Amino acid sequence: MVATPPITELTDRARDIFRRVVDGYLESGQPVGSKTLAQAGLNLSPASIRHVLAQLETLGLLAAPHTSAGRMPTDAGLRLFVDGMMQAHEPTQEERAQIEARAETHGPVEEALAATTAALSGLSACAGLVMVPKREAVLRSIGFVPLGQAQALAVLVAEDGSVENRVIDLPAGVHPGALVEAGNYMTARLGGLTLGEARQRLDREMAAGRSALDTAARALVERGLAVWSEDGARRPVLIVRGQGRLLDDADAAHIERVRGLLDDLEGKQEIAALLDSARAGDATRIFIGAENNLFTLSGSSVIAKPFRGIDGRVVGVVGVIGPTRLNYARVVPMVDFTAATLARLMG
Repeated sequence: MVATPPITELTDRARDIFRRVVDGYLESGQPVGSKTLAQAGLNLSPASIRHVLAQLETLGLLAAPHTSAGRMPTDAGLRLFVDGMMQAHEPTQEERAQIEARAETHGPVEEALAATTAALSGLSACAGLVMVPKREAVLRSIGFVPLGQAQALAVLVAEDGSVENRVIDLPAGVHPGALVEAGNYMTARLGGLTLGEARQRLDREMAAGRSALDTAARALVERGLAVWSEDGARRPVLIVRGQGRLLDDADAAHIERVRGLLDDLEGKQEIAALLDSARAGDATRIFIGAENNLFTLSGSSVIAKPFRGIDGRVVGVVGVIGPTRLNYARVVPMVDFTAATLARLMG
């Protein structure tokens, strides 16, 4: 493979033609031919333009998908363009307002993250991604509602206002009073703690014999905390919105590639690992096509940026995934602004 030259090693003529090819391709999705370039105001003959195109192809910056077609940028060419030639376009006031409005969604923080990611997806015409660390809910209260003799509904209300339910099996011989006693105990003694902290406190109090709970209520508390802790360990860390936009942008020749990418998004683990690699530093990371093994077949790009909490530590990564033919100049600043908005939200 020929090493990609730095932008400074290209002549002014080669830089100009290369930029026009990339701009044309990103706008239309089609290869750009010498006749099109000759009609675009270049003071060069088609033969001279073809000579420069051939040189850029030899350097690995352009490729000709068909013998008689024009040229399109390779992944290496897109990398050179993004790193050395792109002129960013900041989000408009209307775009900023849409992102900020979604971030102000009331309710659990996950809903605000999902809404903001959906706004980013719509504005960028890509799938939106946000990854946050696994977080255990902080308990405000827990109650038990009987569903019959054998089951009860455990209702957890978290400090952020979210409410979640779990169906649990009741120990044999539990009386209604034990349900009330268990709920009151968990709210009074375990409120304000994470699930992990609550489990540790319960274990200590049981071991020291300080719990006044009767046997049935104690079994309920243990069973309730166990099901919550088990579920918390499985909570997803990656929120994806707008996957359908990937299919909207794909032509018939690439539809199978995009379907493969959608399968990867469903799995989430590999995408989450990729986003996790963007946590280091403050810069926006751009992964283009085959630069990452995950996208060798789907021909996709990811733009991702970490965002920080009030203590300055990275608390998540937000970004988009779409075809390599992205409007990088517009989408990169949009991801940057979304990351800044989420940083204020998490603060």
